Amino acid sequence: MIKFDKKINKIFEYWLTITLLLVFSTIIIGGLTRLTDSGLSITRWELFTGIIPPLNESDWLKYFSLYKMIPQYELINKDMSLEDFKIIYYWEYIHRIIGRIIGLFFLIPLLYFHFSKRIEKKYMLPCYFIFILIVVQGIVGWYMVKSGLVNEVTVSHYRLSLHLLLALIIISTTFWVLMNKLMMTYKKFFIFNKENFFFLFLIFLIFFQVVLGAFVSGLDAGKIYQTWPMMGQSYFPNDFVGLKFISFFDFNNHSLIQFYHRNMAYILTIYIIFFSFFIYDKSRPKMFIHIILINIFLILQISLGILTLVSNLNIYIASAHQITSVLLVLASINLYYRHIK
Repeated sequence: MIKFDKKINKIFEYWLTITLLLVFSTIIIGGLTRLTDSGLSITRWELFTGIIPPLNESDWLKYFSLYKMIPQYELINKDMSLEDFKIIYYWEYIHRIIGRIIGLFFLIPLLYFHFSKRIEKKYMLPCYFIFILIVVQGIVGWYMVKSGLVNEVTVSHYRLSLHLLLALIIISTTFWVLMNKLMMTYKKFFIFNKENFFFLFLIFLIFFQVVLGAFVSGLDAGKIYQTWPMMGQSYFPNDFVGLKFISFFDFNNHSLIQFYHRNMAYILTIYIIFFSFFIYDKSRPKMFIHIILINIFLILQISLGILTLVSNLNIYIASAHQITSVLLVLASINLYYRHIK
């Protein structure tokens, strides 16, 4: 019986690990879908029939004709050929298929673990929450796509940011549950005290910075100023001077959003440097490697952000920039987890 329980626990851990990797992969594919402007290529939400891609010329022409009805085609891609359409279609198709795989891969074992009652309840409860988030994520994904089908040539940056934020919460929660199971313990995330505040605030800052990055991506704000450290000839964007106070909260202002994203990176760097010295404890030498890890990901993230700008938004560098943002999130969660005793 004990041997069987160990086997079930191991399966549970593998399940969470694969879920983590699948969510990570869909964030990567989602980023590439956005960078290639492929997100609006499929204009219908066909939950079941959409599993099978177009199989013949007639099917391709049908989907292409639907794409021709939206503003993005009329205003930007009027000269697009069917072969070009197939490329952007497959990016979005793969993204949606991975989303479906995640949903089924998570649901079926979840039902088994639930009814078999072979996994402790304390580990199961957050898994129910993760599944709810996965369902909500799918709905928000379509809600995001809908925003670009009428009157706009791209999706709403607010909905895009919400979509990414949910993905980060899903991957972070999965990571936390997995760590608890691997360590055979149960640490709660929200434990409010003076020390934990600095860790939670760090996680908040990183999440906020990633959301700002999604705003930059959604607005194509990276195309305005492609120099660093200056924005053109000045530290501030050209339309910065003379702005009314209320205008500083205008999250539709392309140059202002890029300015905020740049400066949030500086704030985050200063915070992590001081934070690293603050939390380093010689009595807990194992923490050192986790402190180093988050600093490495920070340096990579900032370097790739700068390279993304000066390379005229090179798609591979921009994708790597997004990948390291997820790794930075997980590194901050890991650091906080290791801190909690």
